[in-house]
Amino acid sequence: MHTFIGRRHRRAMLILSALALFCLAPRARAQAPQQPLSVQWEDLTGPDFITAIQRAQGTCLLPFGILEKHGAHLPIGTDLIDVRYAAIHAAEKNYAVVFPAYYFGQIFEARHQPGTVAYSAQLQLDLLQETTDEMARNGCKKILIVNGHGGNEHLLPYFAQSQLAKPHDYVVYVFDQRTPPRSAGGPPRHDAIDAHAGESETAKMMVAAPNLVHQDHATEESGADQHRLNLPDGVYTGIWWYARFPNHYAGDGSVATRELGEFQMNWWIGAIDNTIAAIKADDESFKLQNQFYEEATRPLDTKQ
Repeated sequence: MHTFIGRRHRRAMLILSALALFCLAPRARAQAPQQPLSVQWEDLTGPDFITAIQRAQGTCLLPFGILEKHGAHLPIGTDLIDVRYAAIHAAEKNYAVVFPAYYFGQIFEARHQPGTVAYSAQLQLDLLQETTDEMARNGCKKILIVNGHGGNEHLLPYFAQSQLAKPHDYVVYVFDQRTPPRSAGGPPRHDAIDAHAGESETAKMMVAAPNLVHQDHATEESGADQHRLNLPDGVYTGIWWYARFPNHYAGDGSVATRELGEFQMNWWIGAIDNTIAAIKADDESFKLQNQFYEEATRPLDTKQ
């Protein structure tokens, strides 16, 4: 008899314990910290992507690189590698979803060099438009294009301006600061030109992908300005870059240091981080954009 009662008692206690755990489980789950979630679009599962867009508040980054020669010492994908490194690290600080590798930009000036991939001008614009449209269809209502290539400096503002041609349910922002001004401090720079594949770009690659830097080859070609044109100030011609830097190398990568690269890369990541924060807080751009679209349909009704 005592044995039977003891068994019933133990069984009752087990049931009560199980019920207690069941009741406490939702609370434990609710109090659990957010699970690590990749910022990279291509790494996410479908369900995780929904969570990621919500966590990012609809803010997505499109790091924009290129495929072009970078002297004799840096990889063809330098701009692409650097800008994705900076964008991913910034998004990890201030959560945003980062679009996969994108390199379909303006690089006609390097068509004479091996490895350059130069798409037609119309395709560049069409592909970028369809890419941002598709990003928006997937919940990216604030799209930050982070430029990693000097040749896009005219393309991207034009693209952003072209968004006013017809209504969109998202806003495009462009961030185009890749190197801190000398006034920002940091290790001294020794290269007066310090442009394409020069001191700063080589230094940043020492951080983003040190195994791809072959600094011992940096002096095999000249990165000096050839000054092969003599035109008045204010006159522009598309051949200007080739006239000055025919080797598609501007500066001296041999003087770069990892110390400089760490300073500049940290500055770049911080600048993108600050930009993400500002964009997340920006509600006016979308309101003003919609107001503009409405007024543009009836310009004669716009208050003068």
